[in-house]
Amino acid sequence: MNFNPEIDAKYQAELEQADLDHHKPTAGAMTGHIVANLWYFDVKLHQALWFVKGASALQLQDFYETLIQENRQQLDDLGAILLDENELPPATVAEYTKYTKMTEDARLKYVDAADLVNETAHDYTTANMFIDRAIILAQRENRPALASFLINLRGNNNRRTRQLQALLGKTAWEDLVEVDEDDED
Repeated sequence: MNFNPEIDAKYQAELEQADLDHHKPTAGAMTGHIVANLWYFDVKLHQALWFVKGASALQLQDFYETLIQENRQQLDDLGAILLDENELPPATVAEYTKYTKMTEDARLKYVDAADLVNETAHDYTTANMFIDRAIILAQRENRPALASFLINLRGNNNRRTRQLQALLGKTAWEDLVEVDEDDED
């Protein structure tokens, strides 16, 4: 498609601003990573839903359907909040791929239910690292609506992590300590 020069100029300005925002992170840029993670997480949750097997497969499928619906709502809500905050959420597969920090692997379709649940719990932990950073940035930038949403998202992720860990016979954060290489503390 050919775009007019005005659209090209707006897009170029967006790319330049995104580059600046990702070199000195802002709440909007960090939240863009969260949006990308949520989009990729949707794919991973479907992978678990479709390929979970074993005695608990039916119950886990119901649980994963709930997680998928929740994740999609969070993705939509967070995109809207970014727009409310005068930010541009990632909106293409290329942008999601560039900004996500979720890992994916097609071989997960062959693992047992416990390994799928464990992977999902680790995904929530990865997501939380970005949420925590974005909360701090949103508070620092005086963006209370964004901070409030992110705090609630973090609480929801904690609940889901505890539930997933319980399925594995573990406590909420057992074996889930992630090392945040960007953490300065």
